[in-house]
Amino acid sequence: MARQKALIDLQAVTAADQDGDASGSVAELFGAQKQGAEVTLRRLRIFWAVAHSSSLTRAAKLLNVSQPTLSQQLTGFETAIGTPLFERRSNRMVLTETGEILLRKAEQVLRSAQELEDSLPTLGKQSRQTLRIAGISSVMRVILPLAMQDLAAGAADVDLDVHENSPAEIIDLLYARRVNVGLMAANSVAEVSAGFQQIPILTDPFVLAVPESIDLSRVNDPNRDLSASDRLVLNRAIQFVFGTQHSSRIQSWLDAAFPNNQLYVRVRSFELALDLVASGAGICVLPALTAMVGGPPRAGVRLYNIGLEERRIVAMVPSHYLRVPHYGSFLAALQSAGQRIALPPVAPMPAFLEGLAREG
Repeated sequence: MARQKALIDLQAVTAADQDGDASGSVAELFGAQKQGAEVTLRRLRIFWAVAHSSSLTRAAKLLNVSQPTLSQQLTGFETAIGTPLFERRSNRMVLTETGEILLRKAEQVLRSAQELEDSLPTLGKQSRQTLRIAGISSVMRVILPLAMQDLAAGAADVDLDVHENSPAEIIDLLYARRVNVGLMAANSVAEVSAGFQQIPILTDPFVLAVPESIDLSRVNDPNRDLSASDRLVLNRAIQFVFGTQHSSRIQSWLDAAFPNNQLYVRVRSFELALDLVASGAGICVLPALTAMVGGPPRAGVRLYNIGLEERRIVAMVPSHYLRVPHYGSFLAALQSAGQRIALPPVAPMPAFLEGLAREG
């Protein structure tokens, strides 16, 4: 019963994020007697990261600390609580029943601490506020610069800490509180847990990119209307590694559209994929916005509508940040930039693909 009361009272923790700075009374609530057995914000953040990552290695990467340091801090935290919070199973860390209860309380404490931290810059006239942003490449390189122009005009006391990451990494950074806004495709990751809001920024169609030398506008039957060399190029698939179920959806479409296609190259950036398409190496399915990275629409390629579900670009934001003035201004600037973006020219769907669209 005493431990249950201690877990409930954990939300009152206001210790500084340094070892030894926590209130001794918190440790006493858990019956901790050993030196160094304190509940601190730093240890709460480590506990949260391990709970979310299910791995010490991954949590250490999220928090940018060494694994031995993280392991030591986690052990100290469990000593303070007075009971194990995880079951160690080979390469996984699984929460115990006490760990599950504590996780819910830790979320409340960390959210309150973050709100306090974010409010500090507004207390001094000369203070600057850092907005911590993570996003996928095409959004960061095309939409973000436009948004920054609007932001600079109305918020001179703001600077940005920018990370360019994959969708899964962005979610990890949001959970670890290393960033506060994630710019990504909403339909590229699994549903995110409660506490995050999705602010719509832009819809971005998936298109088929082929070399400029291949014109599909009058093609009804590739086997009859195209040369052998062009058919060879169309059957070479350049695949971006999404790391999600979306990859299989793209491959299924390619298999239906080009039954003889073979995986030719795997890439990890849309920019490289477009360079390879422009060189005549093969074809690729990618979002239209990626053809604009670096300036005007990418030369040397033709883009065709293929009828797949559009990519919905959103800003993932913890709910309470919608009430923070600088973040509200930044989100408004992102939405304005998204409305002003002119996507590259996309040709109508080739005749031989229209049957696939009807079936889909």
